[in-house]
Amino acid sequence: MQQRSIGNDTVGRLDVGAIGLGAMPLSTKQDRPSPTDAEATVHAALDAGVTLIDTADAYARDESEFGHNEELVALALRSYGDTSSVLVATKGGHTRRGTDWELDGSPAYLRRACEASLRRLHVDAIGLYQFHRPDPATPWEDSMGALRSLHDDGLVRMVGISNADIAQIDAARAILGPALVSVQNQFSPGWRSSAGELAHCAAHGLAWLPWSPFGGVSAAGSLDAAAPAFAEVAGELGVSVYQVTLAWHLAQSDVVLPIPGASRPESIRDSAAATHLTLSDDQLACLNAG
Repeated sequence: MQQRSIGNDTVGRLDVGAIGLGAMPLSTKQDRPSPTDAEATVHAALDAGVTLIDTADAYARDESEFGHNEELVALALRSYGDTSSVLVATKGGHTRRGTDWELDGSPAYLRRACEASLRRLHVDAIGLYQFHRPDPATPWEDSMGALRSLHDDGLVRMVGISNADIAQIDAARAILGPALVSVQNQFSPGWRSSAGELAHCAAHGLAWLPWSPFGGVSAAGSLDAAAPAFAEVAGELGVSVYQVTLAWHLAQSDVVLPIPGASRPESIRDSAAATHLTLSDDQLACLNAG
């Protein structure tokens, strides 16, 4: 698989597969796979060259199984064999009350959350720890300071932020320095409002992890209706519209690392194949035009 870099000369650079695995559907889908099938999906991703797996402590059906996704990912990695080249990116800052999603970006909570993630993932330090979402009740600078402390104390090797605007990215850069290596925001054919943040990350060498990279999927479960240009190009190339979408993401900038969700081995194999797809200048222009 094509490789892309995450990190910098200060905290270290890692080359990972250009397509990652978003593990969230393995835990949050109403019809989520069995533990055996979930493990097979992670293994299929690894077999396809995926070496970036994105998870979070809050990825679970409800409060009672908080941490489900991290535990599932850790188990799948342990049963695979050598996974020393795999970067596991997890998140803290979202909480669950029953099935509701709530927020806590306070320093005390983020430290507890990080320590719990360390236990669930069975690691001494988390490769990439991401602040899940800004908490209006906690000053952004306080949350960033907490992440800086986690890094300085050796609990996390690299830090990322999620759902952040440009001002928040710059404030994080000022507080975290080179420990900040990535931003994870929503970006897709049907959701391009964070294009400015993508460009800002590219200018500052921060990895861009678009979540929900297929966003805009129709109620029928097809990307075609929401993004007809993507379906047209897929037809020209004889590949899935999802491969075209991921190739479009990769063409935006060298800092882009899409993390498509998958709950079946077939899905992540198809996504991983997007790194072998080359879009022509005309095709890319058509897709960029929407």
